[in-house]
Amino acid sequence: LHTTVSFLKKTGTEHWWLERHLKDPFVKATKQQHYRCRSAFKLLEIDDKLHILCPGLSVLDCGAAPGAWSQVAVERVNALGTDPAVPTGFVLGVDLLRISPLEGAVFLPEADIADPGTQRTIQNLLPAGKVDVILSDMAPNATGIKELDHQKLINLCLGLLNLSQSILKPKGTMLCKFWDGRESHLLQSRLKEQFQDVRTIKPQASRKDSAEAYYLARLYKGK
Repeated sequence: LHTTVSFLKKTGTEHWWLERHLKDPFVKATKQQHYRCRSAFKLLEIDDKLHILCPGLSVLDCGAAPGAWSQVAVERVNALGTDPAVPTGFVLGVDLLRISPLEGAVFLPEADIADPGTQRTIQNLLPAGKVDVILSDMAPNATGIKELDHQKLINLCLGLLNLSQSILKPKGTMLCKFWDGRESHLLQSRLKEQFQDVRTIKPQASRKDSAEAYYLARLYKGK
């Protein structure tokens, strides 16, 4: 009986997830517009409203797999040089996972952004060792313990903020995902110390029942 009940619960959950997935307009749009996953629309919405990606900018995409944010960045910064009338940008993506190649982007797959060796490689690959925009859709491997997962993600963002001191250009931008929780204010405070403008964003493509949100930090104060 226990096995049967567990099976029914699991099947019911899977059915609900599949039904929601199939009805999701962003999933449909992902297929139609040939993005690698629906998260592309989170970045597209943010950029359409706030214009953080412009032709000629260099971009570091952290937690890049499967590459949807890098796809958006390649388009928006003209990394392929498709439009000869505007400057050509640069996109570098990093992830612990494998990433299928993408024209217009350089990927560092199976690389830990927290590793000093990876950080040196990033600096060597970036034009003049610096970047205009840091994007982070990183997330830790979920344990299912909400507070622990929240803390892990905040730590990832804080580590990226430390890295920004070495690679981010003055007046640069950092966009990072976080899961809301008691440590969110700590990350926000640290960002406000180093950026002139920090705001919280919840894109429409982020599901309403998700604790996911983004901090957009602009006008980096560093040298």
